[in-house]
Amino acid sequence: MIKKLVTLFLIIIVFKVQSQTVDPLRTEDFEKQEIWVDSILTNMSVDEKIGQLFMVQAYSNLDQKHEDFITEMITKYHVGNLIFMQGTPEKQAVLNNRYQALAKVPLMIGFDGEWGLDMRLKNTYKFPWNMTLGAIQNEALIKQFGEHIGKHCKRLGIHINFAPVVDVNVNPENPIIGNRSFGESKENVTRKAIAFTEGMQSQKVMANAKHFPGHGDTASDSHHTLPLLNFDKARLDSIELYPYRRIFDARVGSVMTAHLNIPSLESNTNLPTSLSKNVVTNLLQDELGFKGLVITDGLNMKGATNYATSAEIDLAAIMAGNDMLLIPQDVPASVRLIKQAITLKTLSEEQLNATVKKILKAKYWMGLHNYKPVVLENLNEDLNTIADELLHRKLIKNSITLVKDSKQEVPLANLDYKKIAYVKLGDNSGNYFVNMLKNYTKVDVVSDDNLSGLVKKLKPYNLVIVGFHKSNNHPWKSYKFKEKELVWLQEIARKKNMILDVFTSPYSLLQLKSFENIESIIVSYQNSKLAQELSAQAIFGAYALQGKLPVSIKDEFKVGHGLKSYSLSRLQYTIPEEVNMSSKKLALIDKYADTILEEKMSPGFQVLAARNGKVVFQKSYGYHTEEKTRAVKNSDIYDLASLTKILASLPLLMKAEEEEKIPISASLKEIFPSFKNTNKASISVKEILSHYGKLKAWIPFYINTQDSITGKNSKKLYRDKKNTEFSVKVAENLYIRKSYKDSIYEKIKEVEQREKEGYKYSDLGYYLFKEALEKKYKKPLNTLADQKFYSSLGANRMTYLPLQKFNKSEIVPTEKDDYFRNQLLHGYVHDMGAAMLGGVAGHAGLFANANDVAKVMQMYLQKGFYGGRRYIKSETVDKFNTRYFEDKKVRRGLGFDKPQLNPDVEATCGCVSDESFGHSGFTGTYTWADPKSGIVYVFLSNRVYPTMDNKGLIKENMRTKIQQVIQDAIIE
Repeated sequence: MIKKLVTLFLIIIVFKVQSQTVDPLRTEDFEKQEIWVDSILTNMSVDEKIGQLFMVQAYSNLDQKHEDFITEMITKYHVGNLIFMQGTPEKQAVLNNRYQALAKVPLMIGFDGEWGLDMRLKNTYKFPWNMTLGAIQNEALIKQFGEHIGKHCKRLGIHINFAPVVDVNVNPENPIIGNRSFGESKENVTRKAIAFTEGMQSQKVMANAKHFPGHGDTASDSHHTLPLLNFDKARLDSIELYPYRRIFDARVGSVMTAHLNIPSLESNTNLPTSLSKNVVTNLLQDELGFKGLVITDGLNMKGATNYATSAEIDLAAIMAGNDMLLIPQDVPASVRLIKQAITLKTLSEEQLNATVKKILKAKYWMGLHNYKPVVLENLNEDLNTIADELLHRKLIKNSITLVKDSKQEVPLANLDYKKIAYVKLGDNSGNYFVNMLKNYTKVDVVSDDNLSGLVKKLKPYNLVIVGFHKSNNHPWKSYKFKEKELVWLQEIARKKNMILDVFTSPYSLLQLKSFENIESIIVSYQNSKLAQELSAQAIFGAYALQGKLPVSIKDEFKVGHGLKSYSLSRLQYTIPEEVNMSSKKLALIDKYADTILEEKMSPGFQVLAARNGKVVFQKSYGYHTEEKTRAVKNSDIYDLASLTKILASLPLLMKAEEEEKIPISASLKEIFPSFKNTNKASISVKEILSHYGKLKAWIPFYINTQDSITGKNSKKLYRDKKNTEFSVKVAENLYIRKSYKDSIYEKIKEVEQREKEGYKYSDLGYYLFKEALEKKYKKPLNTLADQKFYSSLGANRMTYLPLQKFNKSEIVPTEKDDYFRNQLLHGYVHDMGAAMLGGVAGHAGLFANANDVAKVMQMYLQKGFYGGRRYIKSETVDKFNTRYFEDKKVRRGLGFDKPQLNPDVEATCGCVSDESFGHSGFTGTYTWADPKSGIVYVFLSNRVYPTMDNKGLIKENMRTKIQQVIQDAIIE
């Protein structure tokens, strides 16, 4: 037994030594690598060898003088490496190619891009900071992150990226690391750093573990001074050095030595660790066995420059065991001093050769033995891809952390019981957050100059969402609350149910004296557009939260803490490629939009497309009217016309069928005893909904209320002012006698039936359904629809009688009516019969924006489930989405329109499945859902403006042509 233990111990020791002494610069074709390195080294002069030690700072946004300086560095001093700083990718690529052409040995190009090229270059991609990524539990995503940055670097001719930061940030007051660290857990930091390294180095872009031996527990910035880490070796071994040992095993190619004062490692307290042989050679290379490139931190930083002259610092760094000098300040003087040291044997030529050989090995590993210039074409496109945004979305979604949820408020369900206010704190914008919140339900922005005024304004609300928004420009921006904000926060929390969403470092929560009164806390880490939008979506249950805190917040919330939320199957908002659709193909909608507007088919319109529960296209075009005084917004609402049938009447009829209040098998005489002896007595609900009941298409009821000679409205039936008898509002300053409703229903009852059997679209049955529903449920149709569906769906912009809820400016005008109401119809239903019923009817009267139409259609697509609530049984949705008279050539389901059976009919684009369903509306509206493709499509317009004679939209089938574009955009 003892022998076995000894053997096992020896195996472990041998393995440990081997893993820590692996050479990360050695390639698979190492024999060719050795030949190339030796051939270069053999032909180098001493000056050329010394030149390989320098990595000089180069800019792509400076003048010709700077470019001439870099040219001199390469041609006269044989500088072998450049680190590009600020500028643009286009100019950097041009300079990169120019400088490379001057070099005898290809230049190693370095870059400092911890969260992507955006760290230095304009118009490049910006990924999240490490602190954000530290909250992610899936290391595969971090590896992908590394791969993407590697691809960007490679595309721009960058060979080494000075990342990842492997500092364990155990000091919340750290002024320079903070958000640049993966957090305070050494294990988590290590996992993330290794994943990132593997990803980036898979693209043959070298990673750089920094800042050795550990910058995470400093209270000062080495850019400005020499920070002190007064810890013993045991502490450093257990925390600071922990990630390095493991990332060395993962073959990280290089390490950056930091400018620190660590007395336990270097007794000379004036000597930065970057210049200490005890640290760079004895600890890093001998004890830890690191064989990759050792590169100093920037030698322009005060943590180094305060020590000696620039040349003396550079020599000291090489003497200490560094291979490369990052941002040297005086190359000519340094060259002279290094040559002098070689002459004096202070620095041996053997050591110089060994160092240069490592650098050349690294260059071979990077592919510089087969150097190719940067291709300038399509550079911007390649550095800002859709794939980058898809990954960015995944990173954000997986990082956002639900820290507290004492009342299990997140995600927000039961929206019909919520009255929500949003209050902004912080000095940065929260507009993306607010706008996304409003996609889900009514959310009011509440603000005031003083606390008492704010508290008073918040009284009507039972939930307050507080967004704390700080600058997202760079990771060392202040994340702290102002004292005033802390007071306001606690006072609001004391009085109101609150969700606090922090769009900055989780360390901001350290300022809160108490979390007791704050029911829910979310950390979204950054104030980017994506973080704001995705956090809002999570609050409403569009997807589940699963991030974990990368740092501790006092004793309340330990590192690794995070609650999991759950999805409520609400719509998400994303880009087409996330659901395998093409942005480029969807852009063709813009061309059709141009045609619609140019040919005045409609003054404006909205288009929305979703797939698999994710909205991927949501855009408004044109203006409310031809006067072009108000552009259409996504929030604006349109008269839906006959979409009312499937968005108001039909869901209520489905419930009535389930509850056996109005069975689809019931006849009219069973629902309305007064129909017993009429020609419609035996017509069933199923037949009416299928438009197979021989009902006339429509009755122009309003004509019967007008003088047959003058065409003017009868004074016996209308008044311009409301009174007890004339109480039904038809339009502005137009009221009809309230008893006339009975005349409408009598006319329906008495009108002759069509003699011919077969399909005929008719509104008449929906007049009757309104009466039946109101009778069974003892509430008005508009109240029923709102209470049973719209309120809890969050469809707050779907309503009858919109002027009672919305400002007129939010409602798109419909028609200039010169035949009945003799006015611009603005907020009043266009359909004449519905207007005569006071604006609430079963066949028309509903107003909404495309977003809220999509919610109802998505509920249907999810078989009656949405927002965590079952509205309709799955089997009921299937029952209504069935053709019962297909053998009679009736394409309709129960209420739903279905794809055409006759090729000559163009109810759809002809590109949707037979399971699909939807409806169109007279005012130029259209919506369709397809269970097979997962597509929901909404088109809303006021094509009847200025008059209903404007039929270009219909004649040209523009709505279904756009439907074809959406279908064609599917790329799987």
